[in-house]
Amino acid sequence: MEKLSMDALHRLSVDDFRQQDKMPVVLVLDNLRSGLNTGSVFRTADAFLLQKIVLCGITAQPPHREILKTALGSTESVHWEYLENTADAVRALKEQGFRVYAIEQTNPKTWLQDFEPQAAEKYAFVLGNEVDGVEEEALALCDGTIEIPQFGTKHSLNVAVAAGIVVWEVVRKIKAKSS
Repeated sequence: MEKLSMDALHRLSVDDFRQQDKMPVVLVLDNLRSGLNTGSVFRTADAFLLQKIVLCGITAQPPHREILKTALGSTESVHWEYLENTADAVRALKEQGFRVYAIEQTNPKTWLQDFEPQAAEKYAFVLGNEVDGVEEEALALCDGTIEIPQFGTKHSLNVAVAAGIVVWEVVRKIKAKSS
């Protein structure tokens, strides 16, 4: 077994990344308190060629030092925008033809493993504040909620971890249907 060098990985340049066709997926960060979480979400968006990230409310914006620490340059490749109000972001995305889902614990909900994205659709996923989750006004505007099954004693995942799990599952399913 040989560990691959950075050269062997054939990573895209920032310019090449910007020219690539993106996955029809947007992440909406609803009032995240931690710039470290925001930076980690940027890296996930870069890794899976997501269309963009929408930063809302108190969510830090690049070039915030905590974001830069965990984003490792992905703030230069991933398109992002800021909107003060998360509900306005949800409305705007729906007007652009996105299906919008909150990643939240609600009743009713769709379990992540049961969510079946369609290759021809565009999706946005709202990830909420580390303490309070997705704000009620934005939640009410979503097309539904998706919950990640959990089996331990805690009742939540770190928001950046949740983003990674959801993005991997959605991208995996979209790519499977596209091929």
